[in-house]
Amino acid sequence: MWIGGKWREAKTYEPLYSPHTNEFLSDIGQAEPADAIEAIVEANAAFQKFRNYPAHARAKILAKVADILEERSLECAEIMALEGAKSIRNAREEINRTVQTYRFAAEAAKSNYGEQIPMDAAEGGENRFGFTIRTPIGVVTAITPFNFPFNLVAHKVGPAIAAGNAIVLKPAEQTPISSLFLAEAFKEAGLPDGVLNIIPGKGDVLSEALTTHPYVKKVTFTGSVEVGHIIQQQAGFRKLTLELGSNSPFIIDEGVDIDQLIERSVMGAFSYNGQVCISIQRIYVHQSLYGEFLERFVSRTKQLVIGSPLDEKTNITSVISKKSLDRLQSWINEAVQEGAKIECGGTVVGNVLVPTVLTNVNRDSKVSRFEVFGPVVCIAPFDTLDNAIAEANDSRYGLNSGIITPSIERAFYAATRLETGGVIVNDIPTYRIDNMPYGGWKDSGVGREGVKYAMREMMEEKFISLKFSDNN
Repeated sequence: MWIGGKWREAKTYEPLYSPHTNEFLSDIGQAEPADAIEAIVEANAAFQKFRNYPAHARAKILAKVADILEERSLECAEIMALEGAKSIRNAREEINRTVQTYRFAAEAAKSNYGEQIPMDAAEGGENRFGFTIRTPIGVVTAITPFNFPFNLVAHKVGPAIAAGNAIVLKPAEQTPISSLFLAEAFKEAGLPDGVLNIIPGKGDVLSEALTTHPYVKKVTFTGSVEVGHIIQQQAGFRKLTLELGSNSPFIIDEGVDIDQLIERSVMGAFSYNGQVCISIQRIYVHQSLYGEFLERFVSRTKQLVIGSPLDEKTNITSVISKKSLDRLQSWINEAVQEGAKIECGGTVVGNVLVPTVLTNVNRDSKVSRFEVFGPVVCIAPFDTLDNAIAEANDSRYGLNSGIITPSIERAFYAATRLETGGVIVNDIPTYRIDNMPYGGWKDSGVGREGVKYAMREMMEEKFISLKFSDNN
């Protein structure tokens, strides 16, 4: 554990294994509630000084961390490949994005603007000057997922530090080494002791302390809807960001050139084995293109290479756990019993679920209704754009959606009606860059990430009014 700028021994340790090979990787300290409380107390003490750090100093720290990660990018990528079974190519891409995220955070630290209020726009506002400032909120606790163990951590740690806050990070149980790597990177970059604390352990053991301690002013969580609801109840009136589940729809309209989208669509469905919040889960194809698209999509899917995460040629590796693999198999079998057809995949090789394409899926089957979070995609035809939009919106989730169409009118028509926090036009819903606003509607969560947007949610806005003498 990393608490108060020092390594701390835990009372208990648990072994961490590679999900792809079952190889032993390390013994990981398991924080207890008392450790979480100690980390929060240390963070609060550090915050009292760090809140006054000038913006340029915070920016330099974040920029230095970006440089360290860039210099050690291969080491970081290999950590992800081992503990998360992410293909080495995807892992390198994530580190590149992580470096960019911390650089965005460095820029955001220097761009903390308020707003001038025209006081004399209201009667009684004469001779007054009004403005707002944003101030750091205090201790932020962050609970992060396994699927992007460097970059999604950066989306919480970077904005928190840019804003002048202190943070206590609880990384995902399967990918703690990626987070623990940050401890000495931030130390080397000059971050004061106690501003960043990292406590690996089990969420159900630590969540109450992380969400209810009186020093905690903001909780940010990325994970499942079910856990998000528990955290929302625990956190009470604290500021809260919840990045929860998704079930991303992708609409392919009539008149589209299929040559331009097969590769991109397959990538959007199966990148990191579909374990991406905005992975394509449902594809709706205009009936005039459906047959050709399905044939070519299945053909390209069958060409994906299954192999070791450390092999440069690998596209598909194991999913994160045996529990996840068993769930995916159960959902596929249930869908078939309810009438679905397996166009390819559906089988298991070692710890790997072969990429699976389903058609004729009952809309109430789990693979269509809930978040699959695995290498499974459902494809269906549609007659009219209104039908496709209605099908896409028939979900408890609303994170990202996508539509590809040659018509700007139909693009805007769909974009204004799709019930998601982001609509990606003429690309897959899996598209994300790290400075764009990112967050969902409905059960996909509350709040927004995307560096400057996350930073704003980690600050308090204060209005200040100055009255001048009436004699002037």
